[in-house]
Amino acid sequence: MAAGSLRICTYTTPMKLAEEPTGPHARGRDDSRRLLLAADVGGTHARIGLLAARRSGRWPVDLLAYRSYGCAAWPGLAEILGDFIANHCDGHAIAECALAAAGYLRGDELVAENLRWPVRLSALRTQANLQRLDVLNDFEALACATQFLSANDAFTLIEGRAESAPTLVVGPGTGLGCALLLPGSDGAMVMATEAGHVALAPGDERECDVLRVLARGRDYVPTGHALSGPGIVNLYRALAEIDGLPVMHAQPAQISAAALRGDDALAAEALRLFCAMLGAFVGDLAVLCKAGGGVWLAGGILPSIRDFLVASEFRARFFNKGVMREFLSGVPVRLIEHGQLGVIGAACLHLRARREAA
Repeated sequence: MAAGSLRICTYTTPMKLAEEPTGPHARGRDDSRRLLLAADVGGTHARIGLLAARRSGRWPVDLLAYRSYGCAAWPGLAEILGDFIANHCDGHAIAECALAAAGYLRGDELVAENLRWPVRLSALRTQANLQRLDVLNDFEALACATQFLSANDAFTLIEGRAESAPTLVVGPGTGLGCALLLPGSDGAMVMATEAGHVALAPGDERECDVLRVLARGRDYVPTGHALSGPGIVNLYRALAEIDGLPVMHAQPAQISAAALRGDDALAAEALRLFCAMLGAFVGDLAVLCKAGGGVWLAGGILPSIRDFLVASEFRARFFNKGVMREFLSGVPVRLIEHGQLGVIGAACLHLRARREAA
C-alpha cells in the first residue's frame, strides 16, 4: 500500500456487538448510531476501539469502548479482535472496521516489517464477521486525530505560534512514523510518509563514528534504525563497541531506565544521542514541510523520557538549521500520548471515506 493511500475491501457476512461506554470521549450509548471497530496496530501494541459518529462537539466520534493489547501475548490480530468483540461488544451487529497499521498490501496480505504476525484480510473479515474493512497507514490515522487536539492536550517542549499551515506528526516507537496534516477549506487532509526510511544524517564526529558502526554490511542506514525503540539499542551497542565497553542491556526500556537513574554513563550517552539526533531530524522535516502549524511528537518512548528530553540537546539541534532558525522559532513542538488517538483517527478517516462514497 502506498503511503497515505486507503484501500477499501467490501464483503457481506453476518455479525454481532456492543458494551457500556468507556474512555474519555464516551457519551451515553445511542443504539441508533452505526457502530464501528477501529484498530491501531503496531509492533508492540494493538489498540482496539468501538466508536460511533458524534453529531456535535470538538471530537467527531465517541469512543465507546477501548483496550490496548500487547501483541507479543497473542497469536494474531484475528484473535485480538475476537477477544475485544467478545468482551466489549456484546449485543450489537457491527459490519465495519478501520485498520491502521504500518506497511503495505500485497494481494490479500498486509506486509509490515514491525508486525509480529502475518495479517490476511480475507481471514480477518471472516473471523470478525465484517462486511467492510478499511486499511490505512497508522500515522495517517494518528495525524488525522491531532487536528482535534488543543495545546492543553499536550506537553509543550518548544513554544511557538501555530499557523494555518502544515502540521508534522513524528513518533519513534517500534519503528519511526511520520505524517503531515495539510489544512484545507473542506477539512484537513493527511499525507502519510516514509520519512523514517530516509538516510540517517550525523551531526558531529561522535555521530559519524556511530554511523560507521551502524553502516557495517549495509548500503545505507535508515533514520528509523537509530530513532526508534530498537534504534536506542542500536545506538547503545554502537557506542559500546566504539569505546570497548561491555553491553549490559538488551532492551530499550532497560537502557532508558539506566539512563534515567543516572548510574550508567553508556546508557545515558545513548539516550542523549537519541534525543539530539531526534531534534535534528524533526527540525529537518519541519523545514522541508514548512510545518508552521507545529509539530506533534508521539510514540511509546518519548513520554517515559520527557524530562530527559527537555534537558537534552533536542531543542538546540532542532533550531540548528542556519537561516531557517528564524522560521523554526515560531514552530511549536508538543509531546502527546499516542494512546487512543490512532483508533480515533482511523475511525474519522473511515467515516470520511464512507461519506465520500455515498
